[in-house]
Amino acid sequence: MKRFTGLFLVAVMAGGLTLGTYKLFFEKSDYALVSQNDSLPVFTTSSAVASAKGAGINEVDFTMAAESTVNAVVHVKNVAVSRGPSSLLEFWYGYEERPRVQMGTGSGVIISPDGYIVTNNHVIANATELMVTLNNNKTYEATVIGTDPNTDIALLKIEERGLPYLAFGDSDNVRIGQWVLAVGNPFNLTSTVTAGIVSAKARDLGRNQSFIQTDAAVNPGNSGGALVNTNGDLIGINTAITSQTGSYIGYSFAVPSNIARKIVEDILEYGNVQKGILGVQSPRLDSPYARENGFDEIEGVYVDGVEEDSGAEDAEIQRGDIIKRIDDIKVRKFADLVGYISTKRPGDQVEVTLVRDGEKLLLPVTLKERQTINLPALGLTVKNLSEADKKEYKVKKGVKIVGVPETYRGYDLMGKIILQVDDKDITDIHKAKELFGDISRYRKSSITLLDKKGEKERIIFQ
Repeated sequence: MKRFTGLFLVAVMAGGLTLGTYKLFFEKSDYALVSQNDSLPVFTTSSAVASAKGAGINEVDFTMAAESTVNAVVHVKNVAVSRGPSSLLEFWYGYEERPRVQMGTGSGVIISPDGYIVTNNHVIANATELMVTLNNNKTYEATVIGTDPNTDIALLKIEERGLPYLAFGDSDNVRIGQWVLAVGNPFNLTSTVTAGIVSAKARDLGRNQSFIQTDAAVNPGNSGGALVNTNGDLIGINTAITSQTGSYIGYSFAVPSNIARKIVEDILEYGNVQKGILGVQSPRLDSPYARENGFDEIEGVYVDGVEEDSGAEDAEIQRGDIIKRIDDIKVRKFADLVGYISTKRPGDQVEVTLVRDGEKLLLPVTLKERQTINLPALGLTVKNLSEADKKEYKVKKGVKIVGVPETYRGYDLMGKIILQVDDKDITDIHKAKELFGDISRYRKSSITLLDKKGEKERIIFQ
């Protein structure tokens, strides 16, 4: 018995020694010592468990927004049939006349009970047949009502009534950090919902556009789907992701709803997009020119040039002005300005707040239709002819070259009038864009020019 008692006491002492050693050297304490030195900050911590209603995300209910959105988001299938040559070798050596069927998919958003649907232009581009499948798996043939490649917005129509739809929200009121849902119908799996926050506004992806950036997961097939707030209001059309793999890595972008709504209204009312412009030029902030002159450190838009025959010229906005606000929208960068102007039409008036030589000015500006455009194929910048141009060159139609890319500067094109492309007359910048868009790398094309001396010349490109 004594021996048992002795062994028991030894075991207890050994256990106590082991536990004490562990507590002293190995176990991490749940408290920190705070120095009383006044030169150092004192931090306090709380070990209280957060309540279910006090932890941010727990306060947000996504179910109502999801339920009101999923049935208004559709799957869009694009079937394109091509019959031309698929390579330069086929062009030169002939090819068998056989159709090649290509298929693409995306999403769309029903915006009215009678079947109008907003999607991305790139989802339906070159389609010979468009099929729309609702969340209840009913399928309809869709008609393209109109498109705007610049904003990547397209308007479709299906023949049905009483459809669930989403109301446009005000994207100007979107705040960074607010919760949003991205809803798409990829791969015809019925609508899929992901959640995230607004990461940034007025993002410019090098397209002179203005996107809402979010971290809600968006993948191929979600293009054209809805970005909604927690009320279920449509605040954007999901358009693009930034990824080296082609899959979502945390950055997705949506066309703001105010821009999308304006495009839709223009297509329905005018048959095309009415674009009002302010008429100011500003250097890219990541360019050496901007860095050397300190423009990249300016909060606002530095006016580096004013377009001829523009609202800015009429309002006497000058080079060197810094635009700080347009109407009630604060302008920190050029994308802020572009995003707001994209919601306006020619003839609309805006108030521009700017700083000139340290003085704050408020100028009313009437927006005008764009008079210049960048042409596809050659990259020339051209403008509509003013009355002064018509008198000087003694012509009634054509477009004037006001910008030449470095590739073609050896041709002495600046300031000349383009009269024709492949013997087809050019009347204005829109006709010029259409004809230059038809230029093919598989055949020769020619443009007819006129200089100030009244001499015509023809340049052949191939």
